[in-house]
Amino acid sequence: MAGLKEIRTRITSVKTTRQVTSAMKMVSAAKLKKAQDAILQIRPYADKLHQILVSIGASLEEVESSVYTRQKEPDRVLVILISSNRGLCGGFNLNIAKKAMELVHSKYSLQLRLGEVDFLCIGKQAERQVKLRGMKVVESHHELFDHLDTAHVYQLAENVMKMFVENEYDRVELVYNQFLNAASQLNSTEQFLPVEMENEEETKQFRDYIFEPSKEYIVQELIPQSLKIQFYKALLDSHAAEHGARMTAMHQATDNATELIKDLTLQYNKVRQASITSEILEIVSGAEALKG
Repeated sequence: MAGLKEIRTRITSVKTTRQVTSAMKMVSAAKLKKAQDAILQIRPYADKLHQILVSIGASLEEVESSVYTRQKEPDRVLVILISSNRGLCGGFNLNIAKKAMELVHSKYSLQLRLGEVDFLCIGKQAERQVKLRGMKVVESHHELFDHLDTAHVYQLAENVMKMFVENEYDRVELVYNQFLNAASQLNSTEQFLPVEMENEEETKQFRDYIFEPSKEYIVQELIPQSLKIQFYKALLDSHAAEHGARMTAMHQATDNATELIKDLTLQYNKVRQASITSEILEIVSGAEALKG
């Protein structure tokens, strides 16, 4: 059994750890509020923009002529994996890395065997997980979370779109954590390029509208804008989900530390009581020996 000094040292150590995890929880909670507001504000706009694009585009035969909407069998695939730069957020990074590997092995197994699957990693943890699995990382952009604004994000989105237009890649996939609430995230995969135009009956709602200059021109202008917004939304989703995951993880760590302190204190009291009892017995035994 551990001695009194060792148990006291462990209690002090766990209390220090609890102070750190509690502070990290408070910091993440403060950052989560700002990140949550950002994603909740942009999500309706992004969804409505995509809805308009699909609704108008589904009624156009010529929309397939766009470089961003041409569907073909992919030879080269780029997977954009979004994670965090730091750990201590539970299974946030590991789970999204597993989701990316699952996507690659199930949907692009042939391209993977031919070595035609590349990764663009946003977040140091994503790059580390991908390299651990022996995958190829062609680009890393960990600095985006230091300056998470439209200027920097749109620039990267335009670079990805340019690679697709110049036929460097035939398919681009987005893999990220979608923010649901502070305690839960959804591992999401989206086909970023080419844009999929769905056939919807709801396009009839535009029949009574006059489009200026034309529906074709509007769609061609909307596609790049929609792609950049979609990319920005994915980063904001992941950013908010990261802070939610870290806050939850640190809350659980703080609770676990509190429980451990209780157990160690109980153990300390038992050892101390046993030590006192042993000393009393030794004193009584010595006194009895002197009487004899």
